[in-house]
Amino acid sequence: MNHNPVFDPSTPPDVQAWLISQTAAGCDRGEMLKALCQAGWEPAQASLMMGLDSADNPAFDVADAAPHPAIKQSPVPQPQLILENVRVDGGDRQVRVLQMRTAPDLMEFEGLLSQAECEALIQAAQPRLSRSLTVDVKTGGHEVHPARSSQGMFFERAETPLIAAIETRIAKLLQWPEAYGENLQILRYSPGAQYLPHYDYFAPDQPGTAEILKRGGQRVATLIIYLFDTEEGGATVFPDIDLSIAPKRGNAVFFSYASPDASTLTLHGGEPVTAGEKWIATKWLRQSVFE
Repeated sequence: MNHNPVFDPSTPPDVQAWLISQTAAGCDRGEMLKALCQAGWEPAQASLMMGLDSADNPAFDVADAAPHPAIKQSPVPQPQLILENVRVDGGDRQVRVLQMRTAPDLMEFEGLLSQAECEALIQAAQPRLSRSLTVDVKTGGHEVHPARSSQGMFFERAETPLIAAIETRIAKLLQWPEAYGENLQILRYSPGAQYLPHYDYFAPDQPGTAEILKRGGQRVATLIIYLFDTEEGGATVFPDIDLSIAPKRGNAVFFSYASPDASTLTLHGGEPVTAGEKWIATKWLRQSVFE
């Protein structure tokens, strides 16, 4: 099978640029073909643009894998890719897609927030920081947990014009109602601080989960926005897929999970900061209106 980025001459230049960037990032060609089809290209045309010959085609099944019969699947936020420009519409701006994957469903964005917006969030959050809490799945409340050693705070929904604008942009970008999102959280990681690998959904078998789900249902997606260029360390890692994303101001990583199960491959964590600071904004998306 030919894995080199050789495309049909009729492939639009912007699509070629996207395919080349995804190949350089090590993305699977089957996932790239599926992404083309999900963006509206016919399978035959997508195969032609990628330069796949008949021997290649059987290896690239564009149909989604059937979900495990024992796991209930949920609708999830799904950014609408403008493939010709390798961008996603955020309403007041077009956001470039640096990479995308389908296992797990993940996108890395460039320039979701401006430099000025990042700095404004940090300045507004800094006086209100306290030790970060995690959800206590035994009681449905919150607790200090040694796995998470950051400081954090939450903004109220639409607390300021800036927060309102960012929430509207996120809703447009992810094609998910604003009311389904948890409040925007700001986190600061000082040298040595980290967040050990974990899942963001609420484990169905825990006694406190039923109480948690009353506020808006299960979490179905996560958006992590980097507010600061960390000097060293602090990468977001996905151990199941051997992916590491370094913090870069204004960029973001988005991933969804249609079921609260490890098969979503969304195990992730924040590596220790070894120099400087790490600042991020986190937005979790729920199945329904978050109260």
